[in-house]
Amino acid sequence: MSILKRYLKITDLTIFVIVFIFFSTPEARSLDKYNKANNIAGYFSGIVLLNESKYSESYKYLKSLDGLEKIHSTFSLKYLYSLINSGNFKEAYNFSRKLEKKNKKSLESDLVIGIYYLKNSNFEISKKYFASAINRKSRSMLDSYMASTLFLWSNLNSETPEVSISNLDKLDDRFENLKRIQNVFLNCFYKTSNTEILFKDLLIDQKTDFSRYNYFYAKYLSSIGKIEKAKKIIKESLTKYPRNLLLNQYLADLENSKNSFNFSCENEKDVVAELMYITANALSSQSIYPSSNFYLNLTKYLNKDFHAYDTLLAENLYKINDFKNAKKIYEKLTYHGDALSWYSNKQISRILIKEEKKTDALNILKDSYNKLTNKGIYETFDYAEFLKNNEEFEKSIIYYSQILNNIDSKHPLYPDVTDGRGVAYERIGKWDKAEKDLLASLEASPDQAYVINYLAYSWIEQGIKIEKSLEMLEKANNLRSNDPYIIDSLGWALFKLKRFKESKDYLQLAVKLMPADPIVNDHYGDVLWKNGKEIQARYYWSYVLGLEEAEKDLKDLVQQKLIKGL
Repeated sequence: MSILKRYLKITDLTIFVIVFIFFSTPEARSLDKYNKANNIAGYFSGIVLLNESKYSESYKYLKSLDGLEKIHSTFSLKYLYSLINSGNFKEAYNFSRKLEKKNKKSLESDLVIGIYYLKNSNFEISKKYFASAINRKSRSMLDSYMASTLFLWSNLNSETPEVSISNLDKLDDRFENLKRIQNVFLNCFYKTSNTEILFKDLLIDQKTDFSRYNYFYAKYLSSIGKIEKAKKIIKESLTKYPRNLLLNQYLADLENSKNSFNFSCENEKDVVAELMYITANALSSQSIYPSSNFYLNLTKYLNKDFHAYDTLLAENLYKINDFKNAKKIYEKLTYHGDALSWYSNKQISRILIKEEKKTDALNILKDSYNKLTNKGIYETFDYAEFLKNNEEFEKSIIYYSQILNNIDSKHPLYPDVTDGRGVAYERIGKWDKAEKDLLASLEASPDQAYVINYLAYSWIEQGIKIEKSLEMLEKANNLRSNDPYIIDSLGWALFKLKRFKESKDYLQLAVKLMPADPIVNDHYGDVLWKNGKEIQARYYWSYVLGLEEAEKDLKDLVQQKLIKGL
């Protein structure tokens, strides 16, 4: 029971009540072995671990409960998730067949069996299971849509292009973008004369970001021998989407005659994998990570060599704080091309910072940057930002300056580079240079709320241009309403102008929005004192002393306030 209690933090009585309710059905009582304490604890521990995306650990607990699927359908689903998400696809297939024999099938088990046969190019059998999945109860419209999609793609060899495209039109119209993508891939699969036109129509859409599909368009062009046109498409798309990982890596592949991604729209398995990836991505954006990873691992089973899929899986693991396994995936990706290596090492460094291993993080990214064959503006900017954010200010200035030597004020990165260098200059005490850069950033892009805030707050702290700072901060507050840092700065500007009643309202709101921030609490204590509330002021100052994030200089200042007041 210790694992369960560690994760749930609940009492023995609570566990007993949950277990009693869960196992109180006549069918459950007939299976004595599941009523043993260890098995009950194992079941709930397995579920908790699954919900935390600790799939291998969950699998170990749930595996010991063989037979529970006879009376508890939720166990079947959870166990299937733990199998797929821990990489045990063959075992998931066998368990799904076992459910079939016991007449306990589900949409998920039908999908697993269908994908197994699709992988082995047995389309007749695969479409039988996808057809079965369509008629099963689903947990979401997206699951039902995917079942219909899989049936459509497993049935292509039995249909003419006209019939397949007509069948696509019958799918749920609520997934319009998915249907548009499928329509392009269907035409590509059948090599129709409309393929290029449909790719272009998709890519010029301004309402939805279809930038990813520049890769698939270029891949199609490359497959029919139009290599130079493929390169042109990728290069043009990178001017609009310079950070797109898939496009960057494919351009490097085209120029070096390599192949980091395995994909062909003439292969049903590859297309189905991409469509399931889209589903996984949609679920991830809603923070539904177990379901996202379920589809993602099925995706990888169908197309294990499309390494870009691993980036979403690693990101999902990062978001649920499974840094260990996320790092493992990123480490493997570093061997699949410059773009993937640079991206993965940035993510590894981000994890190491979370793990308080700053020196390791700096060394890894420094080494990765130095190994880049082509150090572009965006790679240099990312490296400079990482250095600045980790207090390597003087080093960051070197790289920001390199970028500024190669771009003009109209370049989209210019406001960010001048802002970044301005902050770095300010942090090392070179205010004249910092002010110049921050003003240049705002001249190029006037509506940057956080740059406005940084510049205005810096002026206020120096006791200069306070009226102008207040005017700027009011603009920033309109741009970013309810941002606690801007609200604090606005309140502090009013405080410096001795407008204490107005200042108190803003600083009180800032404290509510950021109750653990030492500077905000210090500011609020000051304004309380000026409004005649000395006891409350001392309460907030005392609170600052207990905050770990409070710097020593601030604590020393607060100690003096507690003795002497303002």
